This record gives sequence, C-alpha cells and structure tokens, in this order.
Amino acid sequence: MPAGCYYTHCYYSGTSENNVTNQGDIDSGSVQRVTVPRSGHVISRANISSSALKVLYRLKEAGFQAYLVGGGVRDLLLGREPKDFDVGTDATPEQVRQLFRNCRLIGRRFRLAHVRFGREIIEVATFRARHDEDTDADRDSARSDEGRILRDNVYGTIEDDVWRRDFTVNALYYDIRDFSVIDYVGGLHDLESGTLRVIGEPEQRFREDPVRMLRAVRFAAKLGFRIDPASETVIQELGYLLEDIPSARLFDEVLKLFLGGCAVATYELLRHYDLFRILFPMTEESLGREEEGFPHTFVLRALENTDQRLAEGKPVTPAFLYAALLWEPMRLRMQELLEDGMSPLEAAQLAGNQITAEQVAVTSLPKRFSFPMREIWTLQPRLERRRGKAPQRTLQHPRFRAAYDFLLLRAEVGEAPEELAAWWTAFQNRDAAEQEPVAAAAPAKKKRRRRRRKRKPAAASDD
Repeated sequence: MPAGCYYTHCYYSGTSENNVTNQGDIDSGSVQRVTVPRSGHVISRANISSSALKVLYRLKEAGFQAYLVGGGVRDLLLGREPKDFDVGTDATPEQVRQLFRNCRLIGRRFRLAHVRFGREIIEVATFRARHDEDTDADRDSARSDEGRILRDNVYGTIEDDVWRRDFTVNALYYDIRDFSVIDYVGGLHDLESGTLRVIGEPEQRFREDPVRMLRAVRFAAKLGFRIDPASETVIQELGYLLEDIPSARLFDEVLKLFLGGCAVATYELLRHYDLFRILFPMTEESLGREEEGFPHTFVLRALENTDQRLAEGKPVTPAFLYAALLWEPMRLRMQELLEDGMSPLEAAQLAGNQITAEQVAVTSLPKRFSFPMREIWTLQPRLERRRGKAPQRTLQHPRFRAAYDFLLLRAEVGEAPEELAAWWTAFQNRDAAEQEPVAAAAPAKKKRRRRRRKRKPAAASDD
C-alpha cells in the first residue's frame, strides 16, 4: 500500500496533525498520545483472526484492557496479511490462564500466556513497566554486565508498556473497545515515511537485548524500510554482543531471517551491518577467498531459490538452507582432506562433521536438520559416479532429491559441470519411464471351483 494510505485523518491530543516526531522526543518520552478513530484507518475486524477476536473480547468482558498490538497492527495498516496476532493487556499471566482453559504460560525471562486454538496460538503479554535506576522495578529485574535484561516480569500500564517495545512501528495499539488505533511514539509517522526507528536511546536498547539488531535487519528487509541513522551506527559498533546470545536463540533468529521470503535482502543487509560474520563466521571468512565468483554467487543463488519457493508456496527446510550457507567452508575443508589422501566420500563425511560441530557452537542446529544437511553434502561426490549400478543406488537414497536440487544450484553458478546435472535429469526421466506400469485390463478373477465331495458308497443291504 502506498505511503499515506493507511489512515485518512488523525485526532492528536494537544499536537497538530503536521507534527513530525524526532528521536529526541522519543528518547525523552515527550511524544503525546495520538488516537485514530475507526473512521480514520483501514483496519477491519474482518481481517483479524477470529481467535484473536475471541481473546480480545473475553478479556474485555472480564473487565481487563485488551489491545491488538505489534506487527499485526503494523501489517494491517500497511495492507499486508499479518503472520500472527499478539495481544497486550493489564491482566497478569495467571489471570489470563484463569480465563482460558486452552492457555499455557511460557518463559522465565519474559512471562507470556499462549492461548491455543487448534494450530493457531494467540500470544498474550501483560503490560511491562519501564526500568528506571534505583526503583523497585530495576531491583526486581536482572541485567548482565553489558546491560542485557535477564529477567523482565515487572508489570505496568499501557503508558509504561509502549516505551518497552522495540520499534515505533511495532508500538501501535488497536483498542477493541472502540476500534481506534493508539500511537504514543510517532509510529504512524514512521510507518508513512518508511523509517525503522528504535524507541529510546539505541545503544541502551540494543544492549538490553542484542537480538534487536537482528530484528531491525529483518524488519527493514521485510518492509523495505530504512533503518534510522542513529540506530545504524550503533548496530555496526555493538554487533559483537550477539556472541553472548545462546546458540539456540540465534538458530531461531536465523530461521526468521532467511525463511521469511526476503532472504536475499536480509543477507545483503546482514553483511552491510557486519552481522553475518557473527552468525556464520566460517562462511564470512570463505567469502573473502572467492574463486571466480564463488562462493558469493552460490550463496545468493541459493537464497534466491529459497525466496522463490516460498513465493510459490513450496516447502523449504533449514537443512537445505544451512547446507547452502555452509557449503563453501565444507568444500574447502574437504579439499584439504583430499590432499591428505582421503577418498572423496571419507573426506566429505569428515569435513561435514567438523563444519557442523563448529557451526553448532554459534547457532545450534537440531539433529533433525544437521543429519539431512550432511547427507546432501556427502551425496555430491556420489553424484559424480555414473557407471555400473552406482547411479541406481544413489537414486534410491532418501535424500537424493535434495542433493540433486543442490547439484542444480551448483551447476547454475558454474561450480559443478552442467553436463553432470543434465545427465542426472535425463537419468531420472529414463528411470521413471522404464518403471511406468503398462496400462492393461485387470485380469478377470478366476472362479473358485467347488470341490465335489465324494459320495460315500451306500451301505450294503442285508437283502
């Protein structure tokens, strides 16, 4: 939706409609509340999940405040289809659980309520309070030496909660009571100008949670927004803080970054802000040793393929994504082992194990993905065997299709012979044709012959 089309007019409390929000206003908390009535925006309940509406209405009927908040409101205002819907409320997690039997409380650092409706989960978060020095809120929270928040379950009001959110465009609230949109931090202005701006002082907010730097890149790529210059500088300076984030959490962020349909744009922004090397240090190192355009071209082509499959509604798997991102480090390690006298298959297996172990120390990779990833790699040397029964055995491997697709990508960028990829394409077609059953009339069922029972000879007469 073009800029300026998400609302028709705004009612500002004490400010003019032409007011422009700046970072200083946000840092000081001086931005005044903006309320856009139902007639002034494009959000319709018809576009909101029925499950989210059930949660909002039940909280409201129980006497609690209930707002749709976050990315759902942002996407609805932009004319996009939200991926999920989050709810903000003044009810505590325990009170939410009392209202919904289908509710489960999760998290220790940040306590949340998940209300499940079949496969859909509505996340309900209690309003958080701001952390100020020498206050009960600050004493009840726990921070690391770097300023990272380790525990965050201090509750407050909606006025407190808005300042705890990450970006202005994610701090818009849809009030179920009168269907208005509420803005405290200039999110509507930034939404129209296409600016991704941190709420508060950027360095402090990124130190509180370094993953916000990855979120900034993800939202900028997804929305096509420009990151505010004040935040850009800090991101480039504080990227090292991500090294202290648990590997399991970074794995989740990698999936969000690259499996959201904007993998290419995300990859380019990650490299621009020097964050890619934190997530994939071996790949970043290998990018500096390109040979005739590799591996940069291969990585980009693999990410383009991922975006294309998602756009077409086809499945994608982290195993294939990681296989592509780590292929060049694995290939270089394998080459070293080959020079030491190992066979291609042995070198592929050992190199795959070593690269996987080193990457898992940075971003965890569950075995259900790491095993298929290594199989894709080890099948690459086997795909070069085209004599005897080897091709048929390779064709029967459960991971053959993924390995074949991987080979096609390598051939597209000139890393593997195009003739090899063409041969396997033809071999599959020939094999499928040979195994295609010939249509024939089903043989008629044989009639079951009844065995005639031998009659017993009549008993001899006494006559």
